[in-house]
Amino acid sequence: MLTEQIEQRFGMNIGELKAAVTAAPEANRQATDIVRWHGLLTETQTVLERAEDDLLRALETQPSEVDDPTMDLAHRVNAAVSARDGRAMVVRWLLDPDAPGKRGPAADRLARFNRSQRPGPAVPTSAPARPATATTTGRGVLR
Repeated sequence: MLTEQIEQRFGMNIGELKAAVTAAPEANRQATDIVRWHGLLTETQTVLERAEDDLLRALETQPSEVDDPTMDLAHRVNAAVSARDGRAMVVRWLLDPDAPGKRGPAADRLARFNRSQRPGPAVPTSAPARPATATTTGRGVLR
C-alpha cells in the first residue's frame, strides 16, 4: 500500500524512482528520503517474514509448553514487528505534506537550519596555538 502511494506521489514505479534517486540523490531530497526509508521498510518486512517462518516451524515441534529458544523466536518476531511498524510510520510521515512538524515555526526553523549546513567551515580555520612547553615553578607544573 505504501509503495503504491509512493508511486502515485512521484508518478513512476518504485524501481524507476530508486534509479532516479541513485543517479541524482540531491535533485529531490524528499524522494531520496522516501526511497531510503522505503528500502529500510522492505528490508525489515523480509526480516519479519523470516522470523515468523522460524517461529511457526518451532511451534509445530513444541509440546503444550513453549521452551526458551521458541520464546526467543517470539521475541524476535515482536522486535521485527516493532521495527517494521516504526519504519512504516516514517514513510507515512514523509508522504504526508500536512503531517505534524512539517508546517509552522518549528518546521521553518528546521528548514533554515538544513539549508545552512555546509560540509566544512565557511572560512578556513586552524587550531589555536598552544605553548610548546609549560613553565615550572618550585612546586609543580603550571597548567
